[in-house]
Amino acid sequence: MEIGLGRSGRRGYHLDEIALVPMRRTRGQGAVSTAWQIDAHHFELPLVAAPSDAVVSPATAIEIERLGGLAVLDGEGLWCRYEDAATELETLTDDSAQLQQLYAKPVVPELLRARIGELRASGVRVAVRLAPQHTAELAPHALAEGVDLLVIQGTVISAEHVQNEGSLRPERAQSEPVSLNLKTFIADLDVPVIVGGVTNYQTALHLMRTGAAGVIIGYGAHLGSSTHTVLGIEVPMATAIVDAAAARRDYLDETGGRYVHLIAYGDLSTGGDIAKALACGADAVMLGDALAAAAESPGDGLYWDATASHPRVPRSEIVDFAAGDDDRPTLEELLVGPTADPGGERNLFGAVRRAMGKCGYSSVKEFQKAELIVTTSR
Repeated sequence: MEIGLGRSGRRGYHLDEIALVPMRRTRGQGAVSTAWQIDAHHFELPLVAAPSDAVVSPATAIEIERLGGLAVLDGEGLWCRYEDAATELETLTDDSAQLQQLYAKPVVPELLRARIGELRASGVRVAVRLAPQHTAELAPHALAEGVDLLVIQGTVISAEHVQNEGSLRPERAQSEPVSLNLKTFIADLDVPVIVGGVTNYQTALHLMRTGAAGVIIGYGAHLGSSTHTVLGIEVPMATAIVDAAAARRDYLDETGGRYVHLIAYGDLSTGGDIAKALACGADAVMLGDALAAAAESPGDGLYWDATASHPRVPRSEIVDFAAGDDDRPTLEELLVGPTADPGGERNLFGAVRRAMGKCGYSSVKEFQKAELIVTTSR
């Protein structure tokens, strides 16, 4: 579309601007599976819990896996900065300055290793998120302790990250730029790596060529996110997922069959949102704020992502998803039900199963072929 003389831009679509179209055949719930597998790891739900201290702690990671999903612990979060992170979280309000102060304490590599050991001892799959600029410093600790999946995630990520901001600890600050080449980094690892976020075809294809097992589409836009106003970056999720799926098809042909999983992250609040993301081509979704209201969530109803605590350019606010709610749902009710709430924000994957059945598909892979129609934004 023409923006002005000599300049044009593509039209992008958000998930609330598209809808699913049922086909002539429907399927019963017993004939529908939401199972998902990445590398050797099988999950009953196409769910990755976002690496936010508000929703993932060592305790909730165990519960999320029990319910069928994968939880990602923030390797630079409060659990890896404080011995007793739960007590620190109890003091948290919706004050962004207080949040920055909490995260000002450096990451302690020994605590990172201890948290990973705690998760391994519980018997769950261990996934840890690191920022691109700190991966070179912290990944050796995570890998030595034994992670099952490594997540390298930033607001926007590239195949080669160069930075000269120094390490997490002032005494180890670098005076020269440090480069993280994902292709060479991933090639040396024995564990699958998930990278992101990305917003377009070319970047998705570039990251697939690094050898990543999965690519995160989006930056986790939610009610409190201000990335679109602070940086001017916004991801119309439906278009971003479809573009990345096109990159995956081309990469599949290029490599003779290597499949890279797409994980949608952002603007996902209801079962309908998740269903549409999967129909656009995602293999799984990463949920953050959608889990914040759960009774078990360590944020006690508050939600923030990693960008909220940035010391110089915060790009998210703390949002209270449990204000005035005296009867907070459990993670089980939120994810798999049953529920008495008809709003669509509970029993999320029960809704996805029903959407798949109504559209006539028995697996997530088949559901990616569902017919889509453009509607008006609601």
